[in-house]
Amino acid sequence: MKLYGMNRAPNPRRVTIFLAEKGIPIEIEEVNVAEGGNRTPEYLAVNPRGLIPALVLDDGTVIDESIAICRYFETLHPEPNLMGRDAKEAAVVECWQRRIEFDGLATIASVYRNTQPLFANRAQPGGGPDTAQIAELAERGRLLLPGFFTMLNERLGGSPYVAGDRYTIADITATVAIDFARWIKVRIPEDHANTLRWHAEVTDRPSYAAG
Repeated sequence: MKLYGMNRAPNPRRVTIFLAEKGIPIEIEEVNVAEGGNRTPEYLAVNPRGLIPALVLDDGTVIDESIAICRYFETLHPEPNLMGRDAKEAAVVECWQRRIEFDGLATIASVYRNTQPLFANRAQPGGGPDTAQIAELAERGRLLLPGFFTMLNERLGGSPYVAGDRYTIADITATVAIDFARWIKVRIPEDHANTLRWHAEVTDRPSYAAG
């Protein structure tokens, strides 16, 4: 079994933090997306979509979505539980994880991918055809981000963690999203005390250093 990832990239970090929380060691091979490592023939032979992270199982099966990879390991190693212990909790965790993913992580990515010169001809993630940047997508993302931060601060005002009273995959996604926002020079607003309290706590966890 091997995991292909990239140090500091948000989606691979979701998996490495998740695995660190569970104490699961795994071989990780670095793929440098900035240098086009995910578009080389060698990597496309592993994962034709050209996405990272990608988990290759012993039987050759490739899983290349970060949450799908996490779910695979959650099933094999259910404790410590990070995705919900019963139907209700699993649904609430998934609801918040998806909300953070779409409202936060994807919005930040739209700004980053459509502004960085490095991705001028490959604004779309993966190994597909060249894709031009669209400035309007970046502008829209910057308009949407304040709403995301407000939503998160309000949620954390009534809940110690994103999905409830304990740390879950929703917190991992929110953590990497906020860290990713620094790449576009956006930080937690200084008056968002609830998010700042939460962020200080989650980044103090030993698993954070693994990501």
